[in-house]
Amino acid sequence: MAGGSSDPNARHKATWHIGSWGNPYEGGGRPGKGVVTYALSPNRQRPMATFIGKGFWNVMRRSRNQVLYTIPPFIVAYATMQWAIEKNEFYNSKTGRALFGDEE
Repeated sequence: MAGGSSDPNARHKATWHIGSWGNPYEGGGRPGKGVVTYALSPNRQRPMATFIGKGFWNVMRRSRNQVLYTIPPFIVAYATMQWAIEKNEFYNSKTGRALFGDEE
């Protein structure tokens, strides 16, 4: 036993060189408890690699499936705005003021 310790498994002092600042694995030591490392998979490193061949057509397919949910509300909103603009222009014209001018 080393150092007169009461622990029978205490042969070595529990110190490891953990490397220089920012590079803990340089010295060959074990990573600390609770240290989590993350890596980026190779197919995530090139996000635009297949855009022309596959991505463009995928966007077209997904957009085609959403047309009936997006286009009709835009058409209704555009028609409503056009109606409101024409009505406002009529109310502010000579004819509109003559017909509705006394109703304020």
